[in-house]
Amino acid sequence: MSTAPRSSPLALTVLALLHYKPLHPYGVQRLLKEWGKDQVVNVGQRAGLYRTMDRLLEAELIAVRETGRDAQYPERTVYEVTDAGSKTAHRWLDEMLATPKQEFPAFPAALSLLMLLTPEAMADALTRRAAALEAALATYEADLAQEAESGLPRIAALESEYVRTMTAAELAWVRGVLTDLAAGRLEWSPEELLAMANEDE
Repeated sequence: MSTAPRSSPLALTVLALLHYKPLHPYGVQRLLKEWGKDQVVNVGQRAGLYRTMDRLLEAELIAVRETGRDAQYPERTVYEVTDAGSKTAHRWLDEMLATPKQEFPAFPAALSLLMLLTPEAMADALTRRAAALEAALATYEADLAQEAESGLPRIAALESEYVRTMTAAELAWVRGVLTDLAAGRLEWSPEELLAMANEDE
């Protein structure tokens, strides 16, 4: 048996979906989108899904259930989760829930380099981000309302609830920074930053 691959949101989601029923890769991708998991798991390219499933197969966390043929799929391999895969999925899920992980997203990295911009350029960029966040938040709220009306249990929508809450928090923070910029409470100059940098030498 190969060494188990490192945990990832996509690998965990594949194992979780195969707990639901045996699936071929296209079926996994379809359920990811139908159940809204593509909002929290990166499945933009099918090749990434196939690579992940290959690694899970090599590690014997999933196994081939059957290989069939039909008019739509010339050859279709159906996979199922193994006992080892089930245990690994539960361990990964517990670790991801219990242990905060530093994930290095792009936005904080960009914030750490804002001194490259003028206040005007920063305000322009953050104004556009605020608009994008407002649109995303409206979509999340509409989706949550629709899920509630359909009678979907809350446990099945917690990831959407979390994303909505985090988006609202980020939007409030960005608006606060824009307010401080407009009021002159957040300002800097290249000369001031250069002088501070020279002091550290």
